Amino acid sequence: MNAASPDLLASYRIDREPFYRPAGNEVALYEQAYRHRMPLILKGPTGCGKTRFVEHMAWSLGRPLVTLACNEDMTASDLVGRYLLDANGTAWHDGPLTLAVRHGGICYLDEVVEARQDTTVVIHPLTDARRILPLDKKGELVRAHPDFQLVVSYNPGYQSSAKDMKPSTRQRFAALEFDYPDSDLEAEIVAHEAGVGTDLAAKLVAIARCSRALRQRGLDEGISTRMLIYAGLLIRDGMSPRDSCDMTMARALTDDPDMASALQGFVAAQFE
Repeated sequence: MNAASPDLLASYRIDREPFYRPAGNEVALYEQAYRHRMPLILKGPTGCGKTRFVEHMAWSLGRPLVTLACNEDMTASDLVGRYLLDANGTAWHDGPLTLAVRHGGICYLDEVVEARQDTTVVIHPLTDARRILPLDKKGELVRAHPDFQLVVSYNPGYQSSAKDMKPSTRQRFAALEFDYPDSDLEAEIVAHEAGVGTDLAAKLVAIARCSRALRQRGLDEGISTRMLIYAGLLIRDGMSPRDSCDMTMARALTDDPDMASALQGFVAAQFE
């Protein structure tokens, strides 16, 4: 792209540094993978910081970030593009994946296993030495920009075998595994993001830790860091801790009255 060309990914650029606290060496590992434009899988539970991590790395590397939330209704055309009717007739419009491939963005497919396997197969030629994207409907072969990278994420904790990643897809990626940070770091994150004191943040984290012990014993997922931030925001603005936690944690996490009661007990133990 020369200096006079428009920046077609301008709207995908991240202007401010996203707040992210590393839990290990994931930043250095990502930087090494990006040097080789290696495709990456980010694995970890809901709300543990995978998306924030990608945002932080895109900002750090100065690359635009094109994010797609995958779902079972997403088609290959939603990824690569389609012909659309406009004022001048029928014209091809690149999809978000194609934009990132052409112009050197990081394309992030969030919860990739939610998409149908016949849709995600279009990424295969991008995730090996070819680094190409065939646009069959247009009859074009797009060669990936040197700065393009593909990153996908999913939560392996609750996926059924019907919604798992095919081995032929999985083996094209390197992987980074995420989990909730340790208690002190998680309390720091909650305090910063919700704008609350560290004592309150630590109490919220203690509740989450108790709930995570119930994973696979009545709960599919424990309370996420994101939920703790929601609770902290409501408490900061004057809602009682018990009502805030009931609204953002117990009632949001389960419909089972006994399990909700157990979660409310964890809250009561912290806010007696």
